[in-house]
Amino acid sequence: MFQHASLLSRASLRRTYTTQISPTRWQKYLRRASLVAFSVGSFYTADRLFNASSITRNLRTLYTCAMITIDYKLNFTEEKSDQIPELHTRVADRMYNLFTSNGGLYIKIGQAIGANAALLPKPMQEKFARLFDDAPQIPYSDVLHVFKSEFGRPPCGPDGVFEIFEEQAIASASIAQVHRAKLRPLPGDTEGKWVAVKIQKPDVAKQMKWDLGAYRFVMYMFEKWAFDLPVYFVVDFVSDHLRRELDFRLEAENAKQTAIFIASEPRLAKNVYIPKVYDELTTKRVMTAEWISGVRLSDRNGIRLLMAENNDPVVVQATVPSFVDTSEDNAPPSFSFPPTPLKGGVRYVMQIMVELFSAQMFSWGWCHADPHPGNIIIRPNPHHPTLPQLVLLDHGLYVRADEEFRRDWASMWKGLLTGEFKSVERTTRKWGMGLPDMFASVALARPVRLTRKDRKAEAERVTRELEEYMSLSQYEQSVRMKAKLKQFLTDTDRMPKALIFLLRNMRIVQGNNQSFGAPVNRVKIIGLWASNSLTRLPNLTIGERLREYVNDIVFRSVLLSLDLAFWTTRLRQRIFAMFGLKSGSFEDELEKAMRGMMKSSVGVEVGATAFGG
Repeated sequence: MFQHASLLSRASLRRTYTTQISPTRWQKYLRRASLVAFSVGSFYTADRLFNASSITRNLRTLYTCAMITIDYKLNFTEEKSDQIPELHTRVADRMYNLFTSNGGLYIKIGQAIGANAALLPKPMQEKFARLFDDAPQIPYSDVLHVFKSEFGRPPCGPDGVFEIFEEQAIASASIAQVHRAKLRPLPGDTEGKWVAVKIQKPDVAKQMKWDLGAYRFVMYMFEKWAFDLPVYFVVDFVSDHLRRELDFRLEAENAKQTAIFIASEPRLAKNVYIPKVYDELTTKRVMTAEWISGVRLSDRNGIRLLMAENNDPVVVQATVPSFVDTSEDNAPPSFSFPPTPLKGGVRYVMQIMVELFSAQMFSWGWCHADPHPGNIIIRPNPHHPTLPQLVLLDHGLYVRADEEFRRDWASMWKGLLTGEFKSVERTTRKWGMGLPDMFASVALARPVRLTRKDRKAEAERVTRELEEYMSLSQYEQSVRMKAKLKQFLTDTDRMPKALIFLLRNMRIVQGNNQSFGAPVNRVKIIGLWASNSLTRLPNLTIGERLREYVNDIVFRSVLLSLDLAFWTTRLRQRIFAMFGLKSGSFEDELEKAMRGMMKSSVGVEVGATAFGG
């Protein structure tokens, strides 16, 4: 009995103790959780206010890349072969969401990684094609802060930099936004000129070191731990050029240098224009340039309306494009269409565009790395009002190519178009490239076989390769692609890093031409500039120069077959258009053949947008 009472007493004490101690434990847990939440919240707020969310952005980057690595390690196996397409899609979504969530330099980094999207899995090709460089604009208070920091005074007002400054930006991208402003009139002038003012977003400079550090770490992780592919070699080159893009004084110098080059080339001097930069109103974070009214090349309907021709195979709808401004007091004159369409049509514009970027590659060694259609404006030519003039914008990112590279690059193009296969292979080997066929095809965006075998045997071999590829599992196809890419980049130390942006330039130019139905033979134009540039090389003896001129004449005769193929395609386009049908352009045909070549010989499935720039 006493034992039973003792047991009851102990049980009662335990219940009492438990009842008394539980609130204390929960209070401890609650205090600890509150302390952790307060610390995390304080850290997040401090990082956002004083460090432009740089640490938060990098933690997001590390988490995303860790998830990508783990996903590949766990699911990229032969047993899960049928799930590999879903794996590539998940990774593409994670990368895209990371770049768009972080914004800023991440957009630029994503564009650099995707510069040659044809070598990436198809889901990544499709995602990178949608990685546009646009972003919400910063509030006017931030603009005011930048102006006071750079000039010591506000954008406008009694002591302002400009007579008029529009607070609403007309365009906003990842690292900067553009405002319209009016200069104060100079002595003797009745009114000032309208200008475009490019203002760097304040957070970008704070985030740059963190972002580029994360980029370096991620590329190292992907090469050493995740994919075992040579990707880290581009980090220093890309990082250096992205840093330079944040100094608007360098962009102003780039614009002036480009204008000098254009003025020296008779074929371009009056057909291409670079807006004037105002040095006295340009600093590291603010650049002021001449305002240009016209139609952006990205506005296809507006371009066709401006250049309309009766024989244009594209049907034009007479709608008012979005770029036409409404009239307001103190507003710059809005662009208005000339009473009659400009002569030459879209073909004239595309001819100028391809010649401009060919001259940059082969003659000047001074290449605009981002010639997307939003950076090109078409307007009536001030020298010849009935003809169009191309205006090139955004000179923040240029790539230099030295004389030796230009000679090799031009010689390789000639070799590709004339069948001098040993010359092409010699150049690719010199640049540390395996698989000369693959590199030549990527360079031209058309299938190239560096072989002298008869065409029938070659066609049979390609068919066998494609049948063999289609019989492989998804895992085996991916392993084959990885092996081919490692063979392609055999010695990254010898690879000219300028190729990274140069090939991007060519992809975008191809996409611009293709978007208007490929009215010009882009490959021929580039080939002619390559051949002609070899005749202008300095330090040639009289005999060497004479030999280059003879080779140039022979080369032009060889291109007749390429011209025949181009005009045959154009004729088919026009015949189909007469019956309201659509036919693929010359660029479309090249792209289709290129996709087949890449799939059969390399194991890369190329998406519809991969060669569109």
